[in-house]
Amino acid sequence: MIIVVGVDDSTRSAIAARKASRLAVLLDADLHAVHVGHIPAAMLAVLAGIPEGMTEFAESQSQSVWDQVGPVLDAGGARVTRVEIDGYPPDALVAYAAQVEAGLIVVGSRGRGDLASLMLGSTSHRVVNQATCDVLIAKGD
Repeated sequence: MIIVVGVDDSTRSAIAARKASRLAVLLDADLHAVHVGHIPAAMLAVLAGIPEGMTEFAESQSQSVWDQVGPVLDAGGARVTRVEIDGYPPDALVAYAAQVEAGLIVVGSRGRGDLASLMLGSTSHRVVNQATCDVLIAKGD
């Protein structure tokens, strides 16, 4: 079995990684920690014409994610594969999980209210509605 956990540089992501790691150990599953690089449209507009700026931003974002989540994954005891992909995070995460035939996707919840989620979107909500496998939304330890 493969468990896919979506990771970013938020504290909720570390909680999701911890839960996914525990489950992977309990189920003797492989854990794929997936970071989806995504540069928001507003940032693209600011960086337009500066390709090296976009590359540096993406590398910095990725490093920040692994600095935050890496120690959690390393301490968990699971077999972990770190994956970097680009795209719109919920869609890319679901597509990756389908590609590797994952049995479970774990994502964190940022805990936004209904209005904020409506305006900003909700990764966990979209993953739940699009995934073909089970989804666990980690809200706390």
